[in-house]
Amino acid sequence: MSGVRCAVDGGVARITLARPEASNSVDMATARAFGEAVDQARDPSVRAVLVTGEGPRFCAGGDVASMAAAEDRSAYLHELAAVLGGELLRLAELDKPVVAAVHGAVAGAGLAFVLTADLVVAARSTRFLMAYSGVGLTPDCGVSYLLPRAVGQQRALEMALLNRALTAAEALEWGLVTQVVEDDEALGRAEEIAARLAAGPAFALGQAKRLIRGSWETTPQQSVADEAATIGRAITTGDAARLIDAFLRR
Repeated sequence: MSGVRCAVDGGVARITLARPEASNSVDMATARAFGEAVDQARDPSVRAVLVTGEGPRFCAGGDVASMAAAEDRSAYLHELAAVLGGELLRLAELDKPVVAAVHGAVAGAGLAFVLTADLVVAARSTRFLMAYSGVGLTPDCGVSYLLPRAVGQQRALEMALLNRALTAAEALEWGLVTQVVEDDEALGRAEEIAARLAAGPAFALGQAKRLIRGSWETTPQQSVADEAATIGRAITTGDAARLIDAFLRR
């Protein structure tokens, strides 16, 4: 797959952005290849997903060079944003946890990968940047929807309007990432988390993710009803039976 690699091992689908020569920026071929990787991650044998980036930067967002080279820039960028945004939505909708390991730089649509992940491990030297206004463009791939939900409206506006860069420590304080570790530990820590999730109760973890992510769009009454129906299904799973028996034997 052009610009993206995907390998499944031990129940973990590892999706790697693999255009290091272009800071893992996303052109149309890469967006479509990412969609193929999401297809692989949908396989029932996959119980967790790990997203990483090859080279010194996690993802610089959309490939500006490919936009500039397009015969019809508007049509190309519209399609690129729609395709990549759609594939990220599919990733978010997977009924399995998604972990991201980020390093170097996370800019533009690169933030969408972070916001789509359920758990994010950042290398300490990572910098996070909206970047869109720096090239006269606007947010895409769900960033304007997800970022204020993660960090708050005013902080999201500061990042968008002033193009403020965040350090990894600030991203942790603001709620954009889950953990910050030393640069040489980020990938290993994310791999440990993904393996732990893959070994966990698949239905319970996947549905907990769905309930929490979906709560923005429901009423409290709908949420309570959904929770009740879901926990009723959860207790019928083999994982729940095993874990409940182990709990009672303590």
